[in-house]
Amino acid sequence: MNPVSPESPVDEEAARQYRARLWGGAARKLWDTSVDGTVAPRLRELADWAEAAGHGEALIDTYGNGLVEELERRVAQELGMPAAVFFPTGTMAQQVALRCWAGRTGSPVVALHPLGHPEVHEGGAFAAVSGLRTVHPTDAPRLPTAEEVRDHPEPFGALMLELPLREAGFVLPSWEELTEVVEAARERDAVVHFDGARLWECPTRLGRGLAEIAGLADSVYVSFYKSLGGLSGAALAGPEDVMEEARVWRHRYGGQLFQQYPVALAALRGLDTELPRLPDYVAHARVVADAVREAFAEAGVGWSRIHPEAPHTHQFQVWLPYDPDALTAAAVAQTEATGTALFRRWFAPGAGGPPGVAFTELTVTTPGLAWTAADVKDAVRDFLSRIKA
Repeated sequence: MNPVSPESPVDEEAARQYRARLWGGAARKLWDTSVDGTVAPRLRELADWAEAAGHGEALIDTYGNGLVEELERRVAQELGMPAAVFFPTGTMAQQVALRCWAGRTGSPVVALHPLGHPEVHEGGAFAAVSGLRTVHPTDAPRLPTAEEVRDHPEPFGALMLELPLREAGFVLPSWEELTEVVEAARERDAVVHFDGARLWECPTRLGRGLAEIAGLADSVYVSFYKSLGGLSGAALAGPEDVMEEARVWRHRYGGQLFQQYPVALAALRGLDTELPRLPDYVAHARVVADAVREAFAEAGVGWSRIHPEAPHTHQFQVWLPYDPDALTAAAVAQTEATGTALFRRWFAPGAGGPPGVAFTELTVTTPGLAWTAADVKDAVRDFLSRIKA
């Protein structure tokens, strides 16, 4: 059992820090997160890996050379793209990508989903910072269809597809649907950009390798910490000329950092160690999802939902008809009492969502592979017993 206890968490930040320490230090959990743990052990782990992988004597980078260039070459190779550029954040990388394409297409209009990251989490940065305007081919909780892209009444210069669409439940289209959507955009003379923050997870569902998936698009953004366990950072991949312009804009946006070797090393480690494991994570997420669903049914929970029913990636949503604070409190109580972290923070649905329900996200990484279906059911039953009205 985790011995940490809160010192009167009178505000949300104190409560958040307590939960992070509690769940990060749990003896049994489904996944590790990039914020679990403390500084010194994390730095030692990275240094040990750097030595073992032959990077211990690499020179310190300066303004994007050395290890950063090695990372860029590796990403371009993995995605089958001509070139790649490192960025400190995905927000910056995608603004630069769409800005470069706007200059080539002559249109500042970007078609994307209203649940996409730029619309939900970036404070209107496309318009406020980069002079771009967005339109929405659909507001259904899925990626747009080819018909919706083809029939959208307003012209646009770029179609941006988030793969997977996180806010809708980490959902993906089929390979056939994806290729049809891309073709529909081409028919409109629009370029296609993939918001691939979690693209690394997509090959299992789509049945194609990373290079073939990325090859559908004109440019692709990938994150190094969402699936690969890195510290931070992102990359933009695409044609040589576009990537050269992207480097110019990266500097203008303040992204030409002096030294970035810890971030580059963590990203290279993720590509070496986490990327090969992702198919196993995706496969086991389906085992976990089935076990959670069955445990809810056996416990007589009046209404619940696992979304998608068969997870498309190693992450999925769980819905229950309770107040989110009550469910979060039950998750905390379970870990305090048993040392097991099954669910973590729960949330109310956004504007327009039904009252009286809450959802959380489950992820499966290395520690979750040890959980059997029976383990999951036992943990679910214990969690349900701790929910208080």
